[in-house]
Amino acid sequence: MLRICYVVLISLPFVLYYLCRIAYIDKHDERYTEEERYEVAKHAVSIMQRNGFIHTNVYGKENLPECGGYVMYANHQGKYDAIGIISAHHTPCTILIDEKRSYLPITNEFITLLKGSRLDRTNMKNQLKTILSVADEVKAGRKYIVFPEGGYDNNKNEVHDFLPGAFKCAMKSQSPIIPVALIDSYKPFGVNSLKPVTTQVHFLPPLYYEDYKEMNSREISDLIRNQIIETIKEACG
Repeated sequence: MLRICYVVLISLPFVLYYLCRIAYIDKHDERYTEEERYEVAKHAVSIMQRNGFIHTNVYGKENLPECGGYVMYANHQGKYDAIGIISAHHTPCTILIDEKRSYLPITNEFITLLKGSRLDRTNMKNQLKTILSVADEVKAGRKYIVFPEGGYDNNKNEVHDFLPGAFKCAMKSQSPIIPVALIDSYKPFGVNSLKPVTTQVHFLPPLYYEDYKEMNSREISDLIRNQIIETIKEACG
């Protein structure tokens, strides 16, 4: 929390500028491409990282498919997770996020800028509608970040159980699944310190539709979770 408050305070002119700019972009949506929106988001992220003394090491960018849509499934550690992935991912991507969390200050504007999807976890009918909508977007070439743990609670570098239903987005779109292992991503906003911190983002080899078409969501969930756990173990020694 200390770092969040510090970054917002020291970056206040930038925060106000970007909030106004995002509002303008949203009002004049037809004038801006997804690439232009993403550049605005990445620039805001770079300022946050610099002013917050945060560095993110990136591994496995060669594993990202060069074209078409895909879904990145990452372990969840804290508020920095999506920011770290976006800083590492050069082409436009967006986020599937719990609706309640999505309306927090700044997060709401960020989701609006990236045209992310908000998941209403209290309503099964709305959940299905959102998942089908995301699947259609991925089919059309969009790239999504999904956190199949469904939330975080002092996870640190431990990976909690995945929700198999989270993989329906990829299964219904028959798109590649990219496992993403996050390491020390809880530290920027979960440790009460302003000391410089380094996190890691590992993009693992994709699982293509041909690889998982005979599997059910539970089997896919277990496979991806185990790959992420092994990567974290290897990287942490």
